[in-house]
Amino acid sequence: MFARVYERLDSLRDDDALRPWIAQLTRRLCIDRLRSGAREQPAEEELPDQPADDVLEELDDAFDVHEALTGLSENCRDILDRFFAQDESYRTIGDALSLPAGTIASRISRCLDKLRTVFEGEKLDSEGRNPGPGPSGEQVTR
Repeated sequence: MFARVYERLDSLRDDDALRPWIAQLTRRLCIDRLRSGAREQPAEEELPDQPADDVLEELDDAFDVHEALTGLSENCRDILDRFFAQDESYRTIGDALSLPAGTIASRISRCLDKLRTVFEGEKLDSEGRNPGPGPSGEQVTR
């Protein structure tokens, strides 16, 4: 891992982004290792069957997340899709959206907070923000 960091150090554009850059590099190396390990399994060895109830529960969870994502702004849906579903790096997302790679981590964090809010059933305004208390200080009704 440290050798890879040293070899790729010239690709780091911003010294302040060192920690997220190393984290992303580590994440990608782990994914590569898992993928290469999966290819090395003997063909005759079968994976254990997953009970149908577990599969259905995972599908329900996936549909719930998909439904919650529809409650987010297009920008949040795009950045979360790029990072989690398409496995794009901060740099790749930043290049595509014309944003610094360091900004991507904070956007992902904010969008995940919004997703959590939607998932928990709180109402967001058209900008994807929680409207908060009403004018007299009471909470907005749902």
